Amino acid sequence: MNERLATPDKEAIALLEPFAGLALNQIRLVATASHAQQALQALAGARVLGFDTESKPTFARNESSDGPHIVQLATTAKAWVFQLHDPECRAVAADLLARPGIAKAGFGLGDDRKRIIHKLGVDPADMLELNTVFRERGYRKDMGVKGAVAVLFQQRFIKSKKASTSNWAQPRLSEAQLVYAANDAYAAIRVFNALEGTPE
Repeated sequence: MNERLATPDKEAIALLEPFAGLALNQIRLVATASHAQQALQALAGARVLGFDTESKPTFARNESSDGPHIVQLATTAKAWVFQLHDPECRAVAADLLARPGIAKAGFGLGDDRKRIIHKLGVDPADMLELNTVFRERGYRKDMGVKGAVAVLFQQRFIKSKKASTSNWAQPRLSEAQLVYAANDAYAAIRVFNALEGTPE
């Protein structure tokens, strides 16, 4: 394919209607062993999940991150936000990520993969970089979640700068953090389904 398609710019995206993400009642915080087992039962049979991670930001020049501190997995109906300070939550997140046969779809997953190998000791199986799919379809640069939502749904995906740079390692996440984290993974599964032509 010789024609290279352009990714929409910020100005064009700003004019679109907002993307309707998951509400708080559709988000499950996974912070205890019992939460982790419930999440495993809910997610183990999935064919594909939206996927992302969050790490506490580093601001000092020589400071290195020990993230990820959060792993997010989503279906088209719900998202699960795993806090990795609990050993059982870590074990279940690692199990799901390492399972072949469950595609984990997301954007910019190279760094996530490295961090997961280092933190959880597993190499995630069947990771699907959605930017690669868009490049194969003729888009000339990385799409990212904002561009993908704009192209596929003609909607504007809103990301809170305050939430993105917040402390993801803290023991108690805020509602804003939960909504931000969950919807990154939720948008990825919606984009995957749209690319596949899967009915919602």
